Amino acid sequence: MAAYDVIIIGAGPAGLTAAIYARRAGWTTLVLEDAVCGGQMVNTPEVENYPAVSKISGAQLSMDLYNHAVEQGADIQFDGVVTADLAGKEKTVHTRSGKEYTARAVIIANGAKRRKLGIPGEEEFAGRGVSYCATCDGGFFRNKVTAVIGGGNTAVEDALYLANLCSEVHVIHRRDTFRAGKVLTDALLSRENIVLHYDSIPLEILASDAGPVAGALRIRNVKDGSEQDIPLNGVFIAVGLAPDNQIFAGQVELDKAGYIIAGEDTHTNLEGVYAAGDTRTKTLRQIVTAAGDGAVAATEANHYLASQA
Repeated sequence: MAAYDVIIIGAGPAGLTAAIYARRAGWTTLVLEDAVCGGQMVNTPEVENYPAVSKISGAQLSMDLYNHAVEQGADIQFDGVVTADLAGKEKTVHTRSGKEYTARAVIIANGAKRRKLGIPGEEEFAGRGVSYCATCDGGFFRNKVTAVIGGGNTAVEDALYLANLCSEVHVIHRRDTFRAGKVLTDALLSRENIVLHYDSIPLEILASDAGPVAGALRIRNVKDGSEQDIPLNGVFIAVGLAPDNQIFAGQVELDKAGYIIAGEDTHTNLEGVYAAGDTRTKTLRQIVTAAGDGAVAATEANHYLASQA
């Protein structure tokens, strides 16, 4: 059993930033990651909205953050957490490889995954016309035709955002009314370059004649069964996020959607346990807000650890 001052679960922008801050404060720090460093960011072809960095690939930004954390002395292990006991003053986590680690403070930064449609072409054209983040990738589709799939606040916000950039935005929604708030829905209905497809579901993302990129979206009307191919350049999927916090259920308080209940101070209901990034309840899930959460969580952990000395 190895003991650390701080254990960070997840090596996305929140977790890696937390590691940098925790190490700068002088605490021994372990980062546990089940997949690859960077989280969702690693799959973003280009990041253009991170402060002071005009353009960088998500993979490169992920590696830069990883190297920065390692340079600061963080111990990063690619080994997922399968169980955790977070209630006591000494927290214990068990990993997929069978190892056990303890720490006095834990920062949960395991992120959330974009829900996928599971239709043909979605995986094939990911990063080549298929995106899950309009504010991240919308700039690549200026003066082009795009589609947004979904009917909640995120989908409507994405459509409005894209309408400022794109020549035309198609919104595909399986119902005849939107789940989004009235203010957003009214704004959506007022935009002349937004085309609404009610009672419709996506069937397949088709290739472009110009190359291996998205070129059309096939949809079906659920009421009359008719199908239609919409020529386009980009498909934005906004059918929600999927947090993976079941291993913490019963200890850390979760909301109905499964997100960890934590405010801007990142505190959970457990002493010495913090939640940073997409895994917690918040209104904006971006790289920059995740990094900010990581800095706050590590600073709060620092205060907690110092008070226990």
